[in-house]
Amino acid sequence: MLTSAIAPFAKLGRGIGVRQVRLACGLILFTYLISHFLNHALGLISPEALEIGVIYHTTFWQYPPIALAFYSAAVVHMSLGIWSLYERREFRWRSIEPLQLALGLCIPVMIISHIIGIRLSQTLYDTEKLYPQVLYVNWVASSGRLWLMLGVLNVAWVHGCIGLYLWLRPRAWFKATKSFWLACAVLLPTLAMLGFYQGGRTVEQQSQSQQWRADNLMPPHADTAPHQEFLDQIVNYFLAGYLGLLGLMVVGRGARLLHERHGGLIALSYDDGRTIRVPKGLTVLEASIRHKVPHASVCGGRARCSTCRIRVTSGLDALPPPSKRETFVLDRVGAADDPTVRLACQLRPESDLSFARMFLPHVAAADPRRINPLRTGQERYLVSMFIDMRGSTKLAEKLLPFDTVYIVNQFLNVVSQAVTASGGQPNQFYGDGQLALFGLTTDPQTACRQALRAAARLAANVDDLNQVLVHDGREPIRFGIGIHGGVVIVGDIGNSDHMVFTALGDAVNVAARLQDMTKVVGCETILSEEVHQRAGLPPDALPAQDAVIRGRAGTMRIHAVTKSSVLARLLDNKPASPAPVIGT
Repeated sequence: MLTSAIAPFAKLGRGIGVRQVRLACGLILFTYLISHFLNHALGLISPEALEIGVIYHTTFWQYPPIALAFYSAAVVHMSLGIWSLYERREFRWRSIEPLQLALGLCIPVMIISHIIGIRLSQTLYDTEKLYPQVLYVNWVASSGRLWLMLGVLNVAWVHGCIGLYLWLRPRAWFKATKSFWLACAVLLPTLAMLGFYQGGRTVEQQSQSQQWRADNLMPPHADTAPHQEFLDQIVNYFLAGYLGLLGLMVVGRGARLLHERHGGLIALSYDDGRTIRVPKGLTVLEASIRHKVPHASVCGGRARCSTCRIRVTSGLDALPPPSKRETFVLDRVGAADDPTVRLACQLRPESDLSFARMFLPHVAAADPRRINPLRTGQERYLVSMFIDMRGSTKLAEKLLPFDTVYIVNQFLNVVSQAVTASGGQPNQFYGDGQLALFGLTTDPQTACRQALRAAARLAANVDDLNQVLVHDGREPIRFGIGIHGGVVIVGDIGNSDHMVFTALGDAVNVAARLQDMTKVVGCETILSEEVHQRAGLPPDALPAQDAVIRGRAGTMRIHAVTKSSVLARLLDNKPASPAPVIGT
């Protein structure tokens, strides 16, 4: 029992690596930056609002547990940033990543005098330096410090925004709302700098008064000369230590390069027959990029996806064991139990290796800037709808071939019209049937309602088509629909000559099985309980039954719809509402 209780936490721990720790620390620092910017922006209201805001800001961030987390995050984030620079062997992923790293390395140099002068001074000498003192030093006493302060604000903000963008860009909801986040990324620092400017002008006017200077520029609001000299020494020591650490990192990279060159080369053999020789210590993905060998990698080698997966065909016994992070990712895709499957971004072979890339290289080639993550492969909740035309085989027996093709095309045309009008995407054609996808740009609840709306529209469209074809004396066209929702893999599938964007997964297979069941049940549409609940339909709106789905263990609750047109009435009478998630 204890083992089963701690299993989820153990699995979570396997997913935490250096990158995840650095990301968590970065999020803490970025939260502080947002709080600081909002405080600066209060200067647009009044100096009093600025002073009130800083009281709340400092009260929260100087609360001992919060302060400990903040300063620990700053130290860890900076240290891991330097380690990342040492560890990284190739910088040709994207131009934005070296920019982010360079900006991050500049921040400690630009901000340390401000931190020492404000926070350490308060700790050592119990000084109280708030906005009047900071604005006077940076606005009135030294204009050079003003530009330094504005510079570090923008450098830190851009560094954090790049990190958030690289983290969130594969997520569908971020893609749908990226315009909003871009507006926030531009607006917040702009308001902060305007508030800082307005506060500086106010302090510049107030500083003309001798009384104001006596009240705000003397102890305990300012450091004495000996205190200031000691703080300046600490700043100099920090800068010397920090620059020395960077220098040590550069020397370490050089020493490692020499060691790798003299430590021998290993051969990496690809599935297309090419072989490259690289120094020991590189990951397989780094080796591919160094030699410009196309290799899929949507996340840029961060172990956040599995598109760089390889299957080892030779040299397996000499490979190092996978890290916790690599094991976590492979477990997510069901490959943790196969020792031949490894992540190219994590595997550092020490001997010759032969392998096959499991994702087509040209789908996510060496220039990821042009890649749409959704097309390369992504887990996403979608609603799958399978539509099939009934009796097409008998139709072909009675009609001329071209007449049969004409009628099938007319049916598929009205199907596509219904899907598109409801917000879905016609995806694959299977003879006289079609797979339609809902939820590529919407939330699951909306996708479920769109699919049901499409089924109702399809019924109306087919009725209209039958009216057009009735003069030929043909039997009315009938159809079957299966609808189910769940997490699937969406992306381009195929070979180098023909790629098709589609969805793969259990939810798609279930939708196909439900469509087949309409023939047995004798109805037009069958939808799963998952879709029924997420669409917000009343519990008793449609008859329910438990059915065995071919290829699946156990039973599934389904809802049969004799006439699909009734779905429109149910949707119009029941607005969308949140529904619980049901396992698929």
